[in-house]
Amino acid sequence: MEKDYLETIAKECNLYDKSDINSVIRKIQALDEVYERDNLVEIYNYFLSACKNPDILMCIIQCTDRIRDKAVLGRLLDLLLLKDGDKDAFINVRVMCAKAIANLKETSAVTPLLYCLNNKDENYKVRLACADALGKIGDRYAVAPLIAVVKDEDEKSVYLRETAASALGMLGDLRAVDPLVSILETQKGIWNKFTFLKERVIEALGKLRLDDNERVFNALRNSLVDESPQIRINAIEAIMESENPQAVETIKTCLVEDEDDEVKKNALIALYNLIGREILDEVANSSDFSDSLKMEAVSMISEYEEDE
Repeated sequence: MEKDYLETIAKECNLYDKSDINSVIRKIQALDEVYERDNLVEIYNYFLSACKNPDILMCIIQCTDRIRDKAVLGRLLDLLLLKDGDKDAFINVRVMCAKAIANLKETSAVTPLLYCLNNKDENYKVRLACADALGKIGDRYAVAPLIAVVKDEDEKSVYLRETAASALGMLGDLRAVDPLVSILETQKGIWNKFTFLKERVIEALGKLRLDDNERVFNALRNSLVDESPQIRINAIEAIMESENPQAVETIKTCLVEDEDDEVKKNALIALYNLIGREILDEVANSSDFSDSLKMEAVSMISEYEEDE
């Protein structure tokens, strides 16, 4: 499409009209009823460079994300980096750009994403979105910077460290094992306020599937006595996925000894996934378990029989 024609479409959508933004958004959203995919990519690309209104830009980015064509990557990166303009007014736009960039799965975006991630003067929401995007893109070049974020005890945003840990789990690189395990091995009292970070770390270790790594397994097993029930639940799930030969007995101990009903239910589900129907019968027919757990076992047996 010629630039003049693209500008005509922009004016037909009232792209530059700030008096009725909702009307502009509706017109942009209706473009896919008129134009084919290739034309839409050109139109959205032009709009991304021409529009200066954050609310309208959010709509355009959503439209590009539905198509997911790499031709818009350059414009999305320009908005993410936003070298000129009021960055505070465009925080949500830039966060959405990072999410759309992640969905393109283009490794050439890794360096700009790392630039934003490593800039401690950058808004934490943008850094969070960039960390998540790096995990979804899956390029190993991002592993070392993400590890640095997870390990950085001076990082102001613990949420960023949590997101970086989750990203490392998505990347699945073994270089992440030692720093992730070190977080779990740190004295519990120091880490109480970092409960969610520990949850994300356990989830990440579970995704790494290191059945032959005793240090990882021991760290997960020790997490079964953490004060946080959710950490114990996450640890159960990670141990279930580990394929470690000690997994069944470890989770059985948790099923019997843990004091939280929700943790016990998750242990029961994990054991069912590992060894099948027999654990359900054992719990349902034993006087050693609470009525609520026995009812859970009976309910699962009913579902099992229906599936049969």
